[in-house]
Amino acid sequence: MDNNPYDQQSLFQKYSEMERSQKGLAGAGEWNALQQVLPDFKGKSVLDLGCGYGWHCMYAAENGASKVIGVDQSRKMLEVAKSKSTKYTSIQYVHSSIEDIQLERESFDVVLSSLALHYVPSFNDVAQKIHNALTCKGQFIFSVEHPTFTAEGSQDWVYTSQGTVQHFPIDRYFEEGRRETNFLGETVMKYHKTLTSYLNGLLMNGWVLNRVIEPSPPASMLVDVQMQHELRRPMMLIVAATKQ
Repeated sequence: MDNNPYDQQSLFQKYSEMERSQKGLAGAGEWNALQQVLPDFKGKSVLDLGCGYGWHCMYAAENGASKVIGVDQSRKMLEVAKSKSTKYTSIQYVHSSIEDIQLERESFDVVLSSLALHYVPSFNDVAQKIHNALTCKGQFIFSVEHPTFTAEGSQDWVYTSQGTVQHFPIDRYFEEGRRETNFLGETVMKYHKTLTSYLNGLLMNGWVLNRVIEPSPPASMLVDVQMQHELRRPMMLIVAATKQ
């Protein structure tokens, strides 16, 4: 659990310079779509798996959550989250991997996870664990890197000899498992899963699907020419489900 790539100073520094790290939820291209499927947090107990800087924990607290637990495997991420959340007495942060965290039965009303579950080998195991931890009619909302984005592994465009973006590679789609990716110039291990695995992992473990979204960047971000390429293929997947 202690070998988290985000605890390496070089990657953590580069991540801290990203727009989503500097601006919080407003700097996340998928936020507008994700916000649409979030529930009413008032009086709810909330678990955030892979909480990072704690942006979603703070959002839940600001919107009336009675208890918020943020879980992350990176000590450096949690240090930042704690420093930003000092005014929120309802938030508690826990250092743990998603795989190792022990959750009491029916202890949460809402479980969130933002761009973290593609670091976990088995989505089915996570779906079962969260289903057990949620109250009846509890909600599970998560975002992950889209299966077409994780499939080939490099997670980069194919370029012409002049350096112009040509296309995005999709390969080994049905070969699930570990991928060695290049993120911010650093090697990071992730786990590719098909769309079938994500959706059936919910449907076969006692969930009702509420929404499935493939978000695109908002118009305000498309002034960046590089960001315009994000309209050529889905990069993220958002799913909202309710425990039966």
